[in-house]
Amino acid sequence: MTATVASADAVDVPTLNDRTMQCPDGPDNRIGEAVTTVPTWRVEHGRTTERPDDLAVEEPLEIRLAFDQDGRRVRRGISVTMRTPGHDGELAVGFLFTEGILASADQVADIEEWGRGNVVRVGLAPGVSVDLARLERHFYTASSCGVCGKAALEAVRVKPDAAPIAGRPLVRADLIRRLPETLRSAQGVFDRTGGLHAAALFDPEGQWIAVREDVGRHNALDKVIGASLLAGQLPLHDAILLVSGRASFELVQKAAVAGIPILAAVGAPSSLAVELAREHGLSLIGFVRSDRFNIYAGPDRVVDRGETTPS
Repeated sequence: MTATVASADAVDVPTLNDRTMQCPDGPDNRIGEAVTTVPTWRVEHGRTTERPDDLAVEEPLEIRLAFDQDGRRVRRGISVTMRTPGHDGELAVGFLFTEGILASADQVADIEEWGRGNVVRVGLAPGVSVDLARLERHFYTASSCGVCGKAALEAVRVKPDAAPIAGRPLVRADLIRRLPETLRSAQGVFDRTGGLHAAALFDPEGQWIAVREDVGRHNALDKVIGASLLAGQLPLHDAILLVSGRASFELVQKAAVAGIPILAAVGAPSSLAVELAREHGLSLIGFVRSDRFNIYAGPDRVVDRGETTPS
């Protein structure tokens, strides 16, 4: 099967072909599952042992958009992203929202998936206008970097309509330190593969609201935000977001667009992530461990931190 954009009006984006749409037959390698099993040869202590190993699935997803323009229905390809199958509708909606193309859940008329699970089309409600200039900034998205292919910094910036509220919420330092362990307990696919990132939303008491896994950090976050949008829960003004790995510029921007006030990461933030967090009033926390963490922006939201001493 060939997955092509279904209209001559479509913009020129990479599309999925027969080769990328297929996968080997077998009970452990089916499109639509997050885990696949492959044979491996472990070389250790002078011996080679043949054994199966579970891997996180990485496959292309083409995101398409259908909307009304000049009295006709237009269908356009928006992006191809490498992702782990699952929650693809949430991923597409979250991506469109954090890119500034969607503004609310009621703008979505329907979500359709086809092409054996590797194409998702989001149909907009009649009368919903689309920023065509922003649509032209389509790009190929690698799983490791959600801004790859964007030509300039101004092209990737999205202005949040529901920025975080100053001083809200207040969260205890010991709660922040416990978040990675809580997230780890909810990562079912990571337990099998060790190869997925995760994004999780928590309330101010540390209870998790939603967790999504993906080979790409930005995809995992888009899935969480898309689920929240479709559930009518945005803006997330009282949520804490924890991401595995590092905190990049794009993750901070997506959090700001969703109104998330606190972004914590297991790894380090980038300099541009810190700059953007300060610009939009986010609390940005990195290197979260059971005994420590660093606050790079918005320290006022974290309370019970103990005595502050100069370096």
